[in-house]
Amino acid sequence: MTELELLGPLAYAKPCGQAVLKATPEDFQVDEVLDIPLSGMGEHLWLWVEKRQLNTEEAARRLARAAGISAKAVSFAGLKDRQALTRQWFSLHLPGKADPDLCGAEDDSLRILNAVRHSRKLQRGAHSANGFSLRLTQCSAPAGWMDARCTLLQQQGVPNYFGMQRFGFEGNNLLEALHWAEQGSFPEQRSRRSRVLSAARSYLFNRLLAQRVAEGSWNQVRPGDLLSFTDSHSFFAATQADCQDPRLAALELHPTGPLWGKDLPSSLEDTLQQELDHGLDAHSGLIQWLAEAGLTQERRILRLPIRKLSWHYPQPDLLQLNFVLPAGCFATVVVRELVNLVEPMDMTCAF
Repeated sequence: MTELELLGPLAYAKPCGQAVLKATPEDFQVDEVLDIPLSGMGEHLWLWVEKRQLNTEEAARRLARAAGISAKAVSFAGLKDRQALTRQWFSLHLPGKADPDLCGAEDDSLRILNAVRHSRKLQRGAHSANGFSLRLTQCSAPAGWMDARCTLLQQQGVPNYFGMQRFGFEGNNLLEALHWAEQGSFPEQRSRRSRVLSAARSYLFNRLLAQRVAEGSWNQVRPGDLLSFTDSHSFFAATQADCQDPRLAALELHPTGPLWGKDLPSSLEDTLQQELDHGLDAHSGLIQWLAEAGLTQERRILRLPIRKLSWHYPQPDLLQLNFVLPAGCFATVVVRELVNLVEPMDMTCAF
């Protein structure tokens, strides 16, 4: 499945150049931002871990084996890219136990940078943001054009699509979800079940967002919209006064779209009708499957603000990008508005 099928159209004019991302893991670096003061005492050992070309779940299993505990006793806030250099927190539940020797978990792909005790385990979604440091190599976009485009994204944000990583290689996670939905059943393995449900839900959100990008309303308030602040999990119905709220222009407040589950979305008027028409008419079987899985209706902001965005050229064909995104958002949806990504040395003209 193609990027256009799984995500949607770009919000801005077609990029004026190409580049390579992830030629090496160091080209895609992620630092988890966790605003939790650690007490230094308690039955949970929190680890600040650097991973290179290693996914989060495998890192958790390695830590569990080294500590001699069940994999269920290892927690993390969120999944990070495998093809990257990432730093994130894990917690190990060690009631009545001393700090274990974790040397067996370490090698060139995993290093433990810090260890601190705390009274509580690390919860999923506990991190507030992720900091990204990206290097776009073989970059052919003119520097002047790139300066203008980065400034535009800084001022207006980008559509908050779920990135291609959510759907697996060639969309296999989504294809598997469609298969399970057609059968009316679910995988028994917890991690696999979570992966396919998430892919299906993300796909439905992306399709609705793609429609609003196409009509130019992804960053505007419409009658019936539900609004949310960037870092909030709550939302409220937009009023006429909200359309003029300066926090919209400041990229602090945003319209939202549905993450499907049981019952109907809470949106109103035109927005509700569009969400029902798009969802129930085109994807009713998938939505019913998500409801049967016990998921509840949630919302996700349609517009992604890009915080602390900076960029420069260490070399003429190397663009360095640094920025911070809210948890659960994808750096690759920022990059796709800047350049067409290609494989190394495949720099044929595509614009």
